[in-house]
Amino acid sequence: MTNHWYAQNGQWQNQGVQNPYSRYSRISIDDAMTIALEQIPGEVVKVELDTENGLLVYEVDIVTMEGLKYELEIDAQSGAIVKIKRD
Repeated sequence: MTNHWYAQNGQWQNQGVQNPYSRYSRISIDDAMTIALEQIPGEVVKVELDTENGLLVYEVDIVTMEGLKYELEIDAQSGAIVKIKRD
């Protein structure tokens, strides 16, 4: 779907127009790191863009202040956290 801006009401309106490029849109690597750090505070030590079960995800590795290592998978299109695993 494509959103269009209409200045009359100052709101984003979904006009139901299919965006042919929507399957290519994704959040930035910086956004993925921010999302991961909001969930698990610490230091990002690695970020990769990968495919898991047909879903494009950012794999973000974080080491906490306590030395615990976590791997988070962030949906590259929506920004949703798909998985959190403690290593």
